[in-house]
Amino acid sequence: MYRGHSITTSISCAVSAADLSKTYELSGEETEVLKGVNLEVYPGEFVSIRGSSGTGKTTLLNLIGGIDRPTSGKIAVFGEDLTQKDEDQLADFRCSCVGFVFQAYNLISTLTVSENVAFPMEWRQTPSEQIINRVAALLEIVGMGQRANYFPSQLSGGEQQRVAFARALSNDPPLILADEPTGNLDNMNSQRITDIFRLLKSQGKTIITSTHDANIFALADRKFTLENGRLTT
Repeated sequence: MYRGHSITTSISCAVSAADLSKTYELSGEETEVLKGVNLEVYPGEFVSIRGSSGTGKTTLLNLIGGIDRPTSGKIAVFGEDLTQKDEDQLADFRCSCVGFVFQAYNLISTLTVSENVAFPMEWRQTPSEQIINRVAALLEIVGMGQRANYFPSQLSGGEQQRVAFARALSNDPPLILADEPTGNLDNMNSQRITDIFRLLKSQGKTIITSTHDANIFALADRKFTLENGRLTT
């Protein structure tokens, strides 16, 4: 079982992708989205990836997060080879080790803000009192404490994204993956998300984000471009 920052102390590489390729078949036709991608990300590093739509940024993040499997190559996160894990092991890995932030927020519409943030902790059977305290602390960090009992439909896009960040942080994962986190937001809310990234960076989180946002891109320790399925600096 993963336990937050503790797994990073003896691991020299947070993410290691070696000759990573991904091919999808649609209507009998194969499309190679990623072509031999190599990437190493170190604990506490902030990496940003940019590229035009459809170049494979989301696919790469999904492979790193164990949401999808590569067609070939190897992906290891904090020393764990994801290509060797079954679906149950990957589910545990995602819940414990990775915090996902999606462009479309992906909040559960039938749950309140507090319930959305609590959900990953409930999955891990965290004691109720710890969940209550953690939810309150996270909502305060993202400035959503006054919306705890609201439903996603009652929130603006920027508010939903801040809740999504709180949910991503609920189990204190060492790795944050964010896919175009400000892609649907106005300038004011984009700045709020940038401020959250700045805080996470100061806390030593390992962060990988795909973004066209110049402010977030500027925060990164290293910057990459993904074009035609290949990753370049």
